[in-house]
Amino acid sequence: MLKNVVAVLLDGVHPFELGVVCEVFGIDRSDEGLPVYDFAVASAEGPTLSTHAGFTLSTRHGLERLESADLIAVPAGETYGKRDFPPELLDALRRAVDRGTRVLSVCSGVFVLGAAGLLDGRRCAVHWRHAEQLARQYPGTTVEPDVLYVDEDPVITSAGTAAGIDACLHLVRKEQGPEVANRIARRMVVPPHRDGGQAQYIERPLPRSRCDTVGDVLAWLERHLDQEITVEQLAERAHMSPRTFARRFQQETGTTPYRWLLRQRVLLAQQLLEATDETVDAIAWRAGFGTAGALRHQFVTALGTTPNAYRRTFRGPGPGPGAGTGKAQSLATTA
Repeated sequence: MLKNVVAVLLDGVHPFELGVVCEVFGIDRSDEGLPVYDFAVASAEGPTLSTHAGFTLSTRHGLERLESADLIAVPAGETYGKRDFPPELLDALRRAVDRGTRVLSVCSGVFVLGAAGLLDGRRCAVHWRHAEQLARQYPGTTVEPDVLYVDEDPVITSAGTAAGIDACLHLVRKEQGPEVANRIARRMVVPPHRDGGQAQYIERPLPRSRCDTVGDVLAWLERHLDQEITVEQLAERAHMSPRTFARRFQQETGTTPYRWLLRQRVLLAQQLLEATDETVDAIAWRAGFGTAGALRHQFVTALGTTPNAYRRTFRGPGPGPGAGTGKAQSLATTA
């Protein structure tokens, strides 16, 4: 049963991520027939803590409060990826998991779980900006940089900021059913479940520093994403054989010409969905996908969401463009 919940804090805690846990589990909604949690905030570093935002917090609970919890939440904090954590906290988290208590991290709170050894052999989520660092520090875990949260019961990890809401509501849904989770979400004025993952929020600028011999070809490709292109054409433009060009391309970009082209087309489609009112058909043609169906397929594969859902996320509500028609042009699958 999910009844006794505690958020454990360290110096530098981020108020928003703490607030997420407090909002889901710390508010009495019994007037609507919703569960009431025995919720508390506990400190791992004394009765008064600093926050990332420059003010202090005080609590009467220490680590002893963790011993009776069904769920221990670890919000994000400043420099959690670089600091040491109190051994008493790490011991308390390990004991909690051993007795069947769940632990849930929000964003960089996952580094605390890693230090306790709770990520070994498990998949986990973290804000995409911390993914590489987390993987380096804890090679025994599999970091999933594109998802909003990962449930490796009894360890639940979530990505940045609002993804903590997704993870908390997921746990409520899992333990107490979709009706309870949906009603809490309505009170919070948030979606009970978000489509897609972190991929739609990640900025992936093209690294150019190592592109010594194919840089000119990349620049040309960016200007002609709507055209059907083959490796042979690119190799001719680079004055190389197709095999040599493909090898150089892989060495300098870390991917194949086709994958690079596909990613750039998705990026262009993202930009057009965010910044223009063009129809999805027109965007599919301009980005080189040819049809809205082809764009949707590649968009879902790359970002975990549809073009229309992405536009709603980054443009907000509005009348929206009509279905429209666009000049069809096939996607080059040989490039």
